[in-house]
Amino acid sequence: MIADRDFFVKELAEGDFADDIFADGQDLYLEIGSGKGEFISRYPISHPSWNFIGMEMSEKRIRVCLKKLSVEQNPNVRLIRKKADAGIAQLFRPESLSGVFIQHPDPWPKRRHHRRRLIQQDFLTALAGIMKPEARVQISTDHTDYAAWIVAEFAQNPHFLCLQDNTIQGHGNLDEHVVTWFEEEQRRQGYPPNFMLYKRI
Repeated sequence: MIADRDFFVKELAEGDFADDIFADGQDLYLEIGSGKGEFISRYPISHPSWNFIGMEMSEKRIRVCLKKLSVEQNPNVRLIRKKADAGIAQLFRPESLSGVFIQHPDPWPKRRHHRRRLIQQDFLTALAGIMKPEARVQISTDHTDYAAWIVAEFAQNPHFLCLQDNTIQGHGNLDEHVVTWFEEEQRRQGYPPNFMLYKRI
């Protein structure tokens, strides 16, 4: 049964801030790329004192996420339909996020499409501006070339510090990893995920 759309899906008018969706003062976390909704429906249950916003561009994926959410189990979850790019700085107030999860961003594998990749300097600088100092960003990708690209982009950005000795391998969600459908499917095909963990300086 599809959950109440009006409860979970919030439309932002021009000038609205997503961090105003919750008015209870609890720490706010953002998931970029909610996909089929495994993480945004399960992880927040273990953290009832935190609020979560799932950011997804696809209306179809929003509908899939809604099928996994319930008002009773996920009162601290909301979804917004927006494309993630450097414009994210206009969606949230400065230093409003306590953490960010980026799940399997599109690798755009062809060289001529690399400019479309999410992880670029303008995006990272915009993201840093809306994260609290010491807040963490956790990223997963099964695409080895994109993982190396992500590491290189973060290394060039002065606002983040890598928290892993081995920046490609390892476990990103250090306390309780939620395996998404996409991760499981890619593992089955022989593409294990790479996890990266950074701290906002």
